[in-house]
Amino acid sequence: MKRIGIIGVGEIGRAIVMGLRHGGDAAPEIFLSPRGARTAAELSERYEGVRVCADNQEVLDRSELVIIAVRRQDRQDALAGLRVGHDKIVVNVMAGVANDDLRRTLATDAPLVRAIPLPAIRERRSVTVVYPSHPEVGALFEELGGALPVADEAAFDVFSALTGTLTTHYTYLATLTSWAADRGIAADDADRYVRSLFQGVGRSLSDETRSLSRLAADHETPNGNNERIRTTWFTQANSEALKKALDGLLADLR
Repeated sequence: MKRIGIIGVGEIGRAIVMGLRHGGDAAPEIFLSPRGARTAAELSERYEGVRVCADNQEVLDRSELVIIAVRRQDRQDALAGLRVGHDKIVVNVMAGVANDDLRRTLATDAPLVRAIPLPAIRERRSVTVVYPSHPEVGALFEELGGALPVADEAAFDVFSALTGTLTTHYTYLATLTSWAADRGIAADDADRYVRSLFQGVGRSLSDETRSLSRLAADHETPNGNNERIRTTWFTQANSEALKKALDGLLADLR
């Protein structure tokens, strides 16, 4: 793709632009909608080949592939009345908006592909779930860290629900830092140590020869500190509560 458009320039839109511009001379031209005007203007000033369009229709007209990244509740205002030619490729990154829903809004027979890009895509380190499989969309996300096609939208929604756990993880780390600070550790020291501790955990995830359960076991000594916290805090009831919360989110996404 030599010309890519983005309608809705929020955090994910910004991350996609940054990831694409890491392609250097081979990077495509990028056309941004005026939605998220401050971010769009910042990106166009920072990167050569990134332009802000007058409106969403211009984004579509100039692009071969357009990524729709507006908030679900804003989609009617942002997309109603747009003319989408059959020669375009539309990538839908709106959580909880099925392709059939988007096709009705756009009234187009152009190819529609759902995707779940994550913020790490800015560093080309994010595996992006896509449905349905599409060669150009798959190639795009492979360059940005990897593409993971799934069989149907039911499977896609399961992956979408998993992304809802990200801020829970950050809050867990913040709670560890707060606990240490409450016990006399300087907040900056606690923050630095917790970040270092879990950056190491993150690096270990790159070892795909070991399952997640195996990694957990390898980091745990029988009757040791890790086993104690796991068995007294992350109990079976805790695990079931998490699964129940994910089930509720999945039901809403569907």
